[in-house]
Amino acid sequence: MPFNYRMFVFLAAFCCPLLVNAQLTPDQEARIDAVFRKWDQQDMPGAALAVIQNGTIVYQKGYGMANIEHQIPIGPETVFYIGSVSKQFVAMCMLLLEEQGKLDLDADIRTYLPEFPDYGYPITTRNLIHHTSGIRDNLTLWELIGRSHLDEIPESEIYELIMRQEQLNFEPGTEYRYSNSCYFMMSLIVERITDQSLREYADEHIFSKLGMEHTFFGDDNRRIIPKRASGYHENGEGEIENMIMRFDLVGSGGLYSTVQDLFLWDQNFYDNQLGERGQDLIKDMLTNGRYKDGSEVDYAFALQNDLYRGLRTVSHSGALGGYRAHYLQFPDQLFSVVILSNVTTFAPGDKAYAVADICLTDELEPKPNKGFAVASTTVRVSGPTPEIDVSDYSGRYYSPELDYTYDLEVEEEKLVLKIGEVYRFDLIPTTTTLFKMDNGWSVEFQKEADEAASGFLLNAGRVSGLRFVRSKE
Repeated sequence: MPFNYRMFVFLAAFCCPLLVNAQLTPDQEARIDAVFRKWDQQDMPGAALAVIQNGTIVYQKGYGMANIEHQIPIGPETVFYIGSVSKQFVAMCMLLLEEQGKLDLDADIRTYLPEFPDYGYPITTRNLIHHTSGIRDNLTLWELIGRSHLDEIPESEIYELIMRQEQLNFEPGTEYRYSNSCYFMMSLIVERITDQSLREYADEHIFSKLGMEHTFFGDDNRRIIPKRASGYHENGEGEIENMIMRFDLVGSGGLYSTVQDLFLWDQNFYDNQLGERGQDLIKDMLTNGRYKDGSEVDYAFALQNDLYRGLRTVSHSGALGGYRAHYLQFPDQLFSVVILSNVTTFAPGDKAYAVADICLTDELEPKPNKGFAVASTTVRVSGPTPEIDVSDYSGRYYSPELDYTYDLEVEEEKLVLKIGEVYRFDLIPTTTTLFKMDNGWSVEFQKEADEAASGFLLNAGRVSGLRFVRSKE
């Protein structure tokens, strides 16, 4: 007998009075509103919220402005760019293609992308899904050639940049490192094996099936999007600035949606309407990957399984340009929070858990003493520095993998790395060859004792061991 989610919710509510309340109390609503108070103003961007319990949206609201210039407020129907929350829809496309017999998740991706370099190891679509491929991150590579994520990124240009890399970050299947290249490349796989764009395939096989009428992959930045929220940046002085984005790559991101449409997606986890395998398809979506040695990867099909205060969660976040998003589900409590925002300093993950604290008070274990915190991405370089002549390292360095040249200059007795007109980093020596930056990146020079550096390797987060050679001119 097929699983009937609505009947399940009815019986569960009848048989189990301790199940989460079907409606929020006025006090809960007021406390939730307080979480968003800073942004609930007519001169501020903000967010849309949907709180889902037992198969219905029990609270939905917009805070702040979708467009400050035209004084258009955010509502539950406002359309947002949702960043990497998009990835789970790409992962679902992979599972549907596998079900249709068009894709083997364990075949070498060169089966579908024969022009992709052979690094001496097979790389599978399953490696792409679970971020165990070792392929360097395309958005980091784009940043490393001095380009902005806000700009339009031609699909052919970014793919050529990925393929120009001489090596992987690691042997496929041996490590986990998040890489947007993986999901971008899956969009190419969809195109190759279906003769449809990712936008067309996802619309036919996911969005139209679920009634998600305002959800689509935005692969054309010239497209008019009704009710779209504009993106904004809050600078260091607390001033709000426009953040205009022309980015229209799909796969790693690219999805536009509303909290109301994402409610429909959320409910499909309980009563699957996609494909032909019912809940087995959802089971696969929620299954973590495996390394080559059989141990578990802490990442499923673009979803993260975790625990929060004793309760199971399924979640993913997204961020690009002026947009921030978070999807959080407590599957055992039939409870979810969806938050979509249009300003850089908004923290939707923190707020999603704050909403859960309010609504699931009787279900959650006590908070740990240190609370629930997100680790900082800023690394402060400190400690003694060796006595060196930084002029030995200054000069021009070329990377054949980027086809790009960096200038290393001495300013106020510091070595400075400049990437075009966009980025500037101080290089702080920790040894005579290893220099670090505040963002966690590092440069390891090749240098003989009393000679100028001949080159270096750059480790930039999601890109490791990028080779640079000193220019002779």
